[in-house]
Amino acid sequence: MLVAATNVAGIFWARIIDSSPAALLVLSSRNRWLALALGADLDPVAYWVIAPLRLGLAFAVCHLIGRAYHATALNWFTRYLGVDPAGLDGFRRGFDKADWIVVPFFAGSNLVAALTGVQRMHPARLVPLLAFGIVARLALIQWLSNVFADELDQVLNWVQRYSWWLVGASVVGVFLLNARNIRRGGR
Repeated sequence: MLVAATNVAGIFWARIIDSSPAALLVLSSRNRWLALALGADLDPVAYWVIAPLRLGLAFAVCHLIGRAYHATALNWFTRYLGVDPAGLDGFRRGFDKADWIVVPFFAGSNLVAALTGVQRMHPARLVPLLAFGIVARLALIQWLSNVFADELDQVLNWVQRYSWWLVGASVVGVFLLNARNIRRGGR
């Protein structure tokens, strides 16, 4: 359901960013949507409620998939998403030594979430690292959105003007990306 919601966000973002930035964040918590939602005057309370919940939910699902399916889950990342197997092996070997920095820094990464499950990272260690990472990420995006408020306004005005064209381009983009991932997974 989360993948489908992310695809819906990827297609219709240009139409819903102005009218319902909170709905966009419920559908997907990608950094670009977080910044655009703040630029579209999303209530800060909604930002600090919806965004951490959506990021945490996606991380929890991927973590549990990693716990349940181990190496098979990581194989999905290499087959369907183009992650280099050799790079993944190296990353996995170093993960235990550097999890204290990797988890907070990559709090929005599905691959890191799955890897925490595969490595059976203890929740007492995982939850504080993840919480710190999510809060730091959201604070940085909020700060950057304030610093670049004028530029975000210009982008949002342009998006509003060409929203249907952007929806059409997004349909093509989402379709091509998913087709590529499916084709890559069939190899």
